[in-house]
Amino acid sequence: MRQVLASMAVLVALSGCGVLPGAVQTPSGAGAMPGEGQIRPRARPAGLNTNVTPVSANARTVEEFDTTTVAERAEAASGSEAAGADLGLTVASLGAAAEPGFWLKTPLVDTPARGRVVYPATGQSVDVDLIPLPGPKTGGSRMSLAAMRLIGASLTGLPELRVYRFGGF
Repeated sequence: MRQVLASMAVLVALSGCGVLPGAVQTPSGAGAMPGEGQIRPRARPAGLNTNVTPVSANARTVEEFDTTTVAERAEAASGSEAAGADLGLTVASLGAAAEPGFWLKTPLVDTPARGRVVYPATGQSVDVDLIPLPGPKTGGSRMSLAAMRLIGASLTGLPELRVYRFGGF
């Protein structure tokens, strides 16, 4: 009997230490607002390109992930807007391939804006949504698959890009 009571005491004491394997957990505070230090999604600001075709869940090739149309690519490459303010150079990697559109997430901007990215190695440029990325201004950037393809950058490379900002929203 003593062993049974001792075993139960140990189980009760350990019950607050974690979850037993196979047990179902429910989030504490479900439905509550995120507190300080918790991440919550932010809505994409108005004025950025929100009219994009989503990527299919079955996408496997670069062409399937790049859902931009020929007309959208021509418009982004047209460079119809003025050069804009030179924000400087950044090194970019490929961003989330399943996130459609022409965008650059960069620490060079503090607020969302429209801009242009020039890839000196090919001389190609593309109009993009500039999206703030936390970090130092010298930190790297992330570029959309469609934009990387349009400027002729290697999808596995780290191209150095010149970034220009057009007027804000």
